[in-house]
Amino acid sequence: MSQIALSNITKRFGAIAALNDVAFEVKDAEFFVLLGPTGAGKTTTLRVIAGLTKQDVGHVTFDGQIIDALPPADRDVAFVFQQYSLYPTMTVYENLAFPLRAPLRKLPEPEIQKRVTETAEVLRISHLLQRKTAKLSGGEMQRVSIGRAIVRSPRAYLMDEPLSNLDAKLRETLRVELSHLQRTQGSTTLFVTHDQIEALTMADRIGVLNRGSLVQVGTPEDIYDRPATTFVAQLVGSPKINLLQATTENGTLRLDASDVHLPSREVCNDPKNLPANFVLGIRPEDVRPDPDGLFGGEIALTEPLGVETLLHIKIGEQTIVSTVPGISPLRRGDTVKFGIVRERLHFFDRTSGARFSA
Repeated sequence: MSQIALSNITKRFGAIAALNDVAFEVKDAEFFVLLGPTGAGKTTTLRVIAGLTKQDVGHVTFDGQIIDALPPADRDVAFVFQQYSLYPTMTVYENLAFPLRAPLRKLPEPEIQKRVTETAEVLRISHLLQRKTAKLSGGEMQRVSIGRAIVRSPRAYLMDEPLSNLDAKLRETLRVELSHLQRTQGSTTLFVTHDQIEALTMADRIGVLNRGSLVQVGTPEDIYDRPATTFVAQLVGSPKINLLQATTENGTLRLDASDVHLPSREVCNDPKNLPANFVLGIRPEDVRPDPDGLFGGEIALTEPLGVETLLHIKIGEQTIVSTVPGISPLRRGDTVKFGIVRERLHFFDRTSGARFSA
């Protein structure tokens, strides 16, 4: 497997900057996830690495060697597309064997049979080898598509939202299987998705893309607990983080248009670092109903989800969301007291959205 690095990659399509000075490294045997909304530049990044799209500025390196001039066939990466790239008139066996019979490889048939059989066992599709791919379900076709990449033993895997067309239950199953497969094989994998659950559960590290720019790179814990911007904070976490307009005055922190206020020295190390106006981020799990809580509000909405309930608490003109375990007995119109885990508050600049320390 290989280490992949992008150095100051820029790619424009006319007036649109699909990638703007993007730089990051995928370590050898690492599962790296690129996370971002549609149009963030995720697929363009994969295509630049694979050589399918030529960058305007910057370099791509494999193991420290610049490979910008190498054609796609010589880069030895396996690309798993969102749409299944299979031959419908061929059997599963023939689809898996196809890349091994390509002119660049032309492996002997016994070796092809061995690799195909081993790959099918890993992906649990041995019973499908003689079936035409046109007769497979969506999940089976995606397994075969992944198998076509695995069977080659390439330098790296590039995966372009391979689970997005599957139903929720099958996505969860394949998510676990892909993670297990990557860790047992020690493969270098760059996986792109718009799904924050896939990113948090599968990645060794996550890179967050927004409008062609890399906003933050870090472990799932870094991205969740220390988001670099309000964009990252909102992108990761379900339910979404509470972002509330706040002010400080005379040593007191107040949430705008609400009765929630507390001494600023209790929520930050150095109150002098707090500007007069900023955005306060509070994760829903850090808003905890408590009969002895310092704050109060009215339940505007409840969302019972089985394992937990989301409480939308009206505090003046703002609403704050709380998560509580199980099915809550609270109902719309009830009053509730709550506390806030103060050491887990997040502070963001109101204009730029950038995180700052306080």
